[in-house]
Amino acid sequence: MIMNTEIKQRADKLHHLINKYNYQYYVVDTPEVPDVEYDRLFRELQQLEAEHPELQTSSSPTQRVGGAALDKFSQITHALPMLSLDNVFDTEELQAFEQRVCDRLNTTDTQTFAAEPKLDGLAISIRYENGILVQAATRGDGTVGEDVTVNVRTIQTIPLTLTGDNIPEVVEVRGEIFMPKAGFDALNQAQTAADKKPFVNPRNAAAGALRQLDSKITATRPLEIYCYGIGEIQGMDKPASHSDAMHLIASWGCRISPELKQVKGVAGCLEYIKQLGERRESLPYEIDGVVMKVDDTVLQERLGFVSRAPRWAIAHKFPAQEEITVVEDIEVQVGRTGAITPVARLKPVFVGGVTVSNATLHNEDEIRRKDVRAGDSVIIRRAGDVIPEVVQVVLSKRPENTQEFVMPTHCPVCGSVAEKEEGEVVLRCSGGLYCAAQQKEAIKHFASRKALDVDGLGDKLVELLVDEALINDTADLFTLTVDQIASLERMGEKSAENLVTALQIAKETRFNRFLYALGIREVGEATARSLAKHFLNLEALEVAEAQTLIEIEDVGPIVAQHIVTFFQQDHNREVLTKLLDAGVTWPIEEKIESDSELNNKTVVLTGTLEQLSRSEAKEKLLALGAKVAGSVSKKTDYVVAGRDAGSKLTKAESLGITVVDEATLITWIS
Repeated sequence: MIMNTEIKQRADKLHHLINKYNYQYYVVDTPEVPDVEYDRLFRELQQLEAEHPELQTSSSPTQRVGGAALDKFSQITHALPMLSLDNVFDTEELQAFEQRVCDRLNTTDTQTFAAEPKLDGLAISIRYENGILVQAATRGDGTVGEDVTVNVRTIQTIPLTLTGDNIPEVVEVRGEIFMPKAGFDALNQAQTAADKKPFVNPRNAAAGALRQLDSKITATRPLEIYCYGIGEIQGMDKPASHSDAMHLIASWGCRISPELKQVKGVAGCLEYIKQLGERRESLPYEIDGVVMKVDDTVLQERLGFVSRAPRWAIAHKFPAQEEITVVEDIEVQVGRTGAITPVARLKPVFVGGVTVSNATLHNEDEIRRKDVRAGDSVIIRRAGDVIPEVVQVVLSKRPENTQEFVMPTHCPVCGSVAEKEEGEVVLRCSGGLYCAAQQKEAIKHFASRKALDVDGLGDKLVELLVDEALINDTADLFTLTVDQIASLERMGEKSAENLVTALQIAKETRFNRFLYALGIREVGEATARSLAKHFLNLEALEVAEAQTLIEIEDVGPIVAQHIVTFFQQDHNREVLTKLLDAGVTWPIEEKIESDSELNNKTVVLTGTLEQLSRSEAKEKLLALGAKVAGSVSKKTDYVVAGRDAGSKLTKAESLGITVVDEATLITWIS
């Protein structure tokens, strides 16, 4: 078969791109494209080489593991190669992997696999001689790595001396060094505070920390390790299975993944992948898939390996949380508080399980720091239910003649002057209730589930009611008639009757929900509860001075001023009067006099509760006089840990805070 010139040119292009991205990812820790883009290119080259074997040379990226070792470190040749893993992305590919294993072993038996998370960190090989740590090297190109022994010694979760019995003369323990999410967030906050560039992701932060020339800097970084294998071993035989090997090195004091599990066949692998995928966001560290290894060591040796990967192991990659796409335009949106936020309009791309066409750019400072422009190719990230954001620009793909984005000087909706308060990064419209954008958003917020919870009043209907001039403020909702609503497009008489009924029901609320519904700047649910608990009625709150407000929990000087300003505005007082005249009411609040041990205690809920929903538990705790916080701090009194509790539990344990289970919670509220 004669290979045409176009195919050869494409292969050469892929060689160039993959080598470039390898260097950026493995060597200098500044990746330019997301993993999903790299994987696509790599698989394309593999496919070309499979169809045209003459393209596969010893210098092909498909025959390499990673990047070359850095010159600034001395180099170490691994006693046994540190191999990479081949990837699969769906059930069919995973089934094909097991079939290849069975074919090579000449068996139809269901295989036993050892499964564990695929951590997004930096591979390391740590050599112990007579139980003493003598050397540590990065993977490098799989054959030669960088000597990072001095830096590895600073990582608290790596033992300098192995403990226990039956320690071999020589053993290389291999694992993944990573940075937990909480540590990464704290590091980036410190970077920003010091006016330094924040890290793109935990993996690159970990790699950068491990490759510091000054080990004192490494020692300050929150690095951890999970060990996943054994390289060279002298003085004892390798254990009979991978699982046994992991439990053996754990007995020596090495840290292994608590998620390590034996599973049977593809069915067991898929169930493990499903369960871990569901918990992915709650894990305290980043993972991008699951690694599955034939558990039996003898079978591993029979299966062997190809140039860059073992035949007995595979990595199942989760759907990408990052993708690459193009910014078609940059627009600004006006929120209910007047905040003017830049938004990237994207060429639609599937990422994080959904199709994304918009991504937040946060504020003027952020858009300048990332230098995002219309026409740019950008990396988009969406993890779990997090709003999609632009991670970085792929500068090598920037078209010529792009223009820097400039924030507007006036509100794009009402034309009012856009202002930025001293010390703030957010640009705001000064139009207040006169701005149609804020008007709509204020009404949407007022009717939302955590506010007055008006059933059937969705965002589109609010916009339609405002556009048709049927309502101008929140109080006008309660003057709507069935005929008015039924006259709107796609609104029949029955739907109109249901909405009017829902509005009448929503009039009966609680003081704290009413305060939250008003949309006072920076008054969230917790602050609204504190205000309601302290003042008991609206009349007392309306005349409160800033100094009085500051004494209340959850209220600082800035929030206090926002509250005072809100009640001083004539148009706000007019709306309040209209709401009360329309019949919005709530039961008279009474001081909570509780002899519960939770009275005035701060409680944090984490993990999944089996017998109660999170909101039910929260309401019952509040009824006992507790404060329910969203994050753990030194002021936290109790943490209620449900199933699959994550970083909040870890932080509570590190601070010595009392942790209780759901059974204790049920006892409290009973």
